[in-house]
Amino acid sequence: MIELDLQLATEAGDLPAEAQLRRWVELALRQRTADSELTIRLVDAEEGQELNRTYRHKDYATNVLSFPAEVPEGLLDIPLLGDLVICVPVVEREAREQNKALEAHWAHLVIHGCLHLLGYDHIDDEEAEEMESLERQLLAELGYPDPYRDDEETE
Repeated sequence: MIELDLQLATEAGDLPAEAQLRRWVELALRQRTADSELTIRLVDAEEGQELNRTYRHKDYATNVLSFPAEVPEGLLDIPLLGDLVICVPVVEREAREQNKALEAHWAHLVIHGCLHLLGYDHIDDEEAEEMESLERQLLAELGYPDPYRDDEETE
């Protein structure tokens, strides 16, 4: 079972319904057999920039930040996976700039963030290929195009 806490900290944007967010989360986490609790917080650019500056030392708003739960083993028996913070104006701007359907971009970023909570990363090329391959597969199951297609065509 997945427990999703949705926090709306913005008035901006065309936000996906909670049912859509849940569907994308469930798809991304289906490989995890344990119960999972996570929070998705939808924020404006100011909060997104502040969190990115505080936790990543980068002074700009980014699309999604993933905060895996750091619960010491054996201390608490809770299925807390972590938190995703998604900056609504950045998601909308990127979708426009990259000529992507807004819904498909939302799905990609929710799945991307969930995979980070599961421990996937894209720091080195091998890890990036594994994570991106899984993202492509999951998004294709939803009927969305490859989110990296344009990146590869311009390289």
